[in-house]
Amino acid sequence: MEYRQISDDYSVSGQIQPEDIAAIKDAGFKSVICNRPDDEQPGQPSAESVQAAAEAAGLTFRYIPVISGQITMDNVEDQAAALDELEGPVFAYCRSGARCTNLYGLIQQQRG
Repeated sequence: MEYRQISDDYSVSGQIQPEDIAAIKDAGFKSVICNRPDDEQPGQPSAESVQAAAEAAGLTFRYIPVISGQITMDNVEDQAAALDELEGPVFAYCRSGARCTNLYGLIQQQRG
């Protein structure tokens, strides 16, 4: 599992599996955000299955689904609120990591 560090407290990756949660925890992350809607692609694990693994490992989980290519202001505000509330560092994932990265950039623009 590869991920990209966007800031000291925020990293992103493509789709993860429930069994990746142990490595995410071992890397020092405290919270996980899923930005990928369920059933976007056949065979992807549900957010619920990843959430169960994350919570079993003692990590906080937030589900903020974002439709690819259609980020809304609600998505940006929900992600910003999650980043304010969740203990960091935060690990966010979607299909490729692009939505998670774009959300972070939009949050920074708003706060700039």
